[in-house]
Amino acid sequence: MAITDLIPWGRGREMTTRRGEDYNPIFTLHREMNRLFDDVFRGFDVAPFGSRFFEGPMNWPSIEVSATDKDVKVTAELPGLDENDVQVELTGGVLSIKGEKKTETEDKDRRFSERYYGRFERHIPVDDVHPEKVSAAFKNGVLTVTMPKLPQAESKVKRIAINAK
Repeated sequence: MAITDLIPWGRGREMTTRRGEDYNPIFTLHREMNRLFDDVFRGFDVAPFGSRFFEGPMNWPSIEVSATDKDVKVTAELPGLDENDVQVELTGGVLSIKGEKKTETEDKDRRFSERYYGRFERHIPVDDVHPEKVSAAFKNGVLTVTMPKLPQAESKVKRIAINAK
């Protein structure tokens, strides 16, 4: 198998030339413009409106936020990193997870990669947590930050009744 067999090339290159009853020149133009933009952005290793453009490194690392009556937990998946590569800060009601994932190989040896390397930074807004009691643990590439809620945070919850019509 050649390396080019692994690369997702996107749309086919054939141009529709049929002129049957379902032929629409606007759709043909639309399809060809999409192909043109795909070809241009492929050179930059970014799909113009595809998943890698919006969901790629901007949302890395993947996080999960859960809240109970007593605390808020933020879990971040950071494979290939250790606790020395990550910095966690709580400032002004915003939890920041920062760090850098360094490349493991030389660029000259790499032919194709979907892995992410470089600096990352995620900001998670949190309200009514006790800043002095925040703790963080790192195990098997998973960072877990536990933030106990302040006592007044529990009293701010207001239950709203749902009326059936």
